[in-house]
Amino acid sequence: MELGAKLKEMRQQKNLTQEELADRCELTKGYISQLENDLTSPSIATLCDLLNALGSNLSDFFHEEAEEKVVFSEEEYIEKQSDGMLLRWVIPNAQKNMMEPVLVELEAGARTQTDFPHEGEEFGYVLEGRISVVTGNKSNPVKKGESFYYTAGKEHYIINRSKGRSKFIWISTPPNF
Repeated sequence: MELGAKLKEMRQQKNLTQEELADRCELTKGYISQLENDLTSPSIATLCDLLNALGSNLSDFFHEEAEEKVVFSEEEYIEKQSDGMLLRWVIPNAQKNMMEPVLVELEAGARTQTDFPHEGEEFGYVLEGRISVVTGNKSNPVKKGESFYYTAGKEHYIINRSKGRSKFIWISTPPNF
């Protein structure tokens, strides 16, 4: 952590000059400049005074949050292929999240494995072809441009009943794939 850069950023967010911050803490402008350029280090007491003047405290100052990854590239996707089905996890390690999106491709006549009843909900959007979402004993046809949504309390699976390949996004919450 660059202590000086963080102090400078906090000072600037409060629209304070080095001199104004120095006055509030009974320090010199030169000392604030040295701190911000990492030419000197403050004592704990001085750092507490500075943080107090900047509306913060030691705990908040040293708490660093991990940067959240927002965008994922195709190289990061994880794939599994079997029996005419390609599963592509488009968010790596999504099973630790609240939902798990998977891009699914089914060849003609192929189907996903039967998923047993569980807590949660499932959503999908068909990008290409036609599929049937089977929940319990009911088959629900879904074509390109349509979506599906159901609670996962019954046995369920998806089958490609068309003559060509089908492709859809399937999101399960909580993660279940």
